[in-house]
This record gives sequence, C-alpha cells and structure tokens, in this order.
Amino acid sequence: MNTPAPRAAKVTPISGFPEYLPAERIVEQYFLDVIRETFELHGYPSIETRAVEPVDRLLGKGGDADKEVYGVTRLAGDEDEDAGEVEFGLHFDLTVPFARYVLENAGRLSFPFRRYQIQKVWRGERPQEGRYREFTQADIDVVDVGELSSHYEAEIPLVMAEIFAKLPIGRMTIQVNNRKIPEGFYRGIGIDDITGTLRIVDKLDKVGPEKVQAMLEEAGCSSEQGEQCLALAAIRTEDLGFVEQVRALGVEHPTLDEGLEALSRVIRTGMENAPGALVADLKIARGLDYYTGTVYETQLEGYESWGSFCSGGRYDALASDGRNTYPGVGISIGVSRLLGLLLGKGLLTASRSTPACVLVAVNDEEGRPESTRIATALRSRGVPCEVAPKPAKFGKQIRYAERRGIPYVWFPGAAEDGGDQVKDIRSGEQVDATPEAWQPPAEDLRPQIQRREG
Repeated sequence: MNTPAPRAAKVTPISGFPEYLPAERIVEQYFLDVIRETFELHGYPSIETRAVEPVDRLLGKGGDADKEVYGVTRLAGDEDEDAGEVEFGLHFDLTVPFARYVLENAGRLSFPFRRYQIQKVWRGERPQEGRYREFTQADIDVVDVGELSSHYEAEIPLVMAEIFAKLPIGRMTIQVNNRKIPEGFYRGIGIDDITGTLRIVDKLDKVGPEKVQAMLEEAGCSSEQGEQCLALAAIRTEDLGFVEQVRALGVEHPTLDEGLEALSRVIRTGMENAPGALVADLKIARGLDYYTGTVYETQLEGYESWGSFCSGGRYDALASDGRNTYPGVGISIGVSRLLGLLLGKGLLTASRSTPACVLVAVNDEEGRPESTRIATALRSRGVPCEVAPKPAKFGKQIRYAERRGIPYVWFPGAAEDGGDQVKDIRSGEQVDATPEAWQPPAEDLRPQIQRREG
C-alpha cells in the first residue's frame, strides 16, 4: 500500500519580528559597524547583558512597562512550581539591565563607568510600521557613584550627532530638554502632579495641542494652567534663546532655574562642537519615570511623523544598592526602527547582496582546485571572493555574478600565455591579472550603501 507523502507545513510569518534579505542585512551591518566604531572612538567599551531580568525589576521602572514585558517560562514546569507565576521577563530596553549589571559588578568597575551595548530588545507592542516586538538597540551610558558630573549630559548627544553625520540618512535633529524645566515651571504655576502632567504633554506630537489642553483640564489643571503648559512646550530654539523665551512667560521657581542652566550647558556645547545638530525643544519629556534631568529625542528631517529614532536622558536613582546610588545618563538608537523606515521606503540599498567582490570561474571540476587556490590567494590579501558553484558555460557563470551584483569574474588560464584574466562585467573590460598582485578599486572592495531620494 502506498503511503501518501506528508503535506508541507505552511509557513506563517510572525509580525513584529523583522528579518532582512542579504542586501538589507548588508545595510544593517554597515550601520552597526559605524555605530560601534564611533562608540569606541569616544572610549566606550562594550558589554552584553542577559536577555532576561526578574519581572519585578522590569515592572518597577514606571511608564507602561507592565504592558510591554514578555514573560519567560518553561513549557513544562516542576510539580512544585506555581504554574501561574512568571519569574523572568525579556528586557524591554537596555538601561534597566545595565543598572542591574552596575550593581552586581560595582566592586570590579572603575567609575565613572561608561559602556556601550548593541543588543536585541523585546516589547509587547502592537506591530505596525516602525514598531516591532523584537528589535535592535544601540546604547551608551555613563554612570558614577553618588554624583555624576553634568558635563556628560552635554557630551553624550555629541556621540550620536557624529554617528548621524557619518550615516547616509539625511539630517537628524537631536531635540533636548531638561525635565527640571517643566517640573519647576509646573510648580511655579501651582501644578502638583508633575509626572501626570509630563506624560500628557509628552503626547503633544501624537494628538496635538487641543487634545492635550483637554487632557490637562480633565486631569485637574485650570484652563490658564493648560495654556501656560502649552506655551512652554511651544518653545524651540537652535541657540540659547529659549532662556529668554521661558523668562518671558513670567514664571519663577528654583528648579526651573536649575533646568535652564543645565540645558544651556548642553546647547552651548552642541553649538561649539556640532553646529545645528542639537536644538532646545521644551515639549520633550520622555515617558519613563526614571528620567530626572536632561532628556533627548531625535527626528529625521522630512520624516518627523515617524517620531523619535534616538532617545534617552539623565537618571539619578535608577541604580542603588542601599548604600550607594549610581546616577547616570544614557542615549539609545533604535537601529531597527530607523532601518525600518529607510529600507521600507526604499531610501537605502546595498550595491550588491553579497560581500564577494570577485567570482572565480571554474573551467571544469578537474580545475576547481586551481580556482580555489586563486580564491585563497585573493582572500589572503583582503579581497572577498567566492568560487563558482558549477563549471557551467562562462556566460552562465557571469550571469550568476550579475544576479548577486558581484562586479568581477576571474578566469583561470584565459590569457594567451596561460595566465589568468579578470573581467569587470559592468564595463566588459578584461585584463591579465595575478591573484598575488591584482587589486580592485576601493569602492568595489566592499558593498556600497546607496541612498535614494524619497
């Protein structure tokens, strides 16, 4: 009796978990290389933390963390385990695990301690354009014991400004505020619920001023207080002019003075070292409760509706062991979020879908060892290449290279004297060459990242 062949299982994509094709992955790797190299240029060493943290630690950091955390459990637990209790969760950012890392390793770290992390992060969000359940973040932070010098709040966004200047993405604007400014301002006009007011104002870009005004009044603010909050949030300058504009609103409070002074230092440093990259934007608040000072958000010019691709801020009490407090400041690039826009809109592409610069042709299977020897010699000199999979007609081998964007095909023994030749399949030029001496132009050695205008 014939047994029917099993039916192939249907593969169903899972939304919110981006996977890139090879050419897109080349773009991603280029971004990660630029980010990593720039972090290291500024003296940040790399660490990697585990993917999971205790759920109670993740849920203790305010904001909407309880809605974002993925719990981690075994499918089959022991009999004495509480099946309904979830002990661990996947981290939803890199700052919370970093704080825990500092506490665990404080005795072996030198302070002020700086580090970078480039890792996957998981959030239980509804997948949509630019929003993922699994994505890559790239963070830098500086922490110290007891007290952190304020100059780091000015220096850390300069690292990001340098990265954005290197990437082929157009102009990125880093919007900077200091949470002491709205806190002092709100207290100066008689508002006590600082956190609630900050969260409402933080929705300004999403819902607009009219809805924010209504939400403020629903939360207990008077009409006049709501208007004053919106007036503060409307201030945005590329220089120190924001100070005078805030003073013109006629509100006085010591915390407001501290915030204006701190933000002035950041903007002044930006004006001196990265002109035009940093702007004072007083509507920026950040939703997480642990931010206490300078806060950052970043928008790509022309795509402001996508929101922030890079954000962070100062925190004074995220990490504490009961004896010592470890204040810090950090900023993070949403790498997957940024690439989701650039790749999704076709704004960036790679010149080829493989690192290979050369395809070494195979005349016949008996000649494959010679093709492998040539490839080995080229690779030893840093020329990426691959050997043709089959000894097909040369026309087919050339088409194989064309489909992958490989610019050169190497033909063993093609020269009149029995030596080799290499062909630029774009121009058709074919010349004599030896694997010990031939070198492609620098722009062909690695895939190039090409920007298209949107």
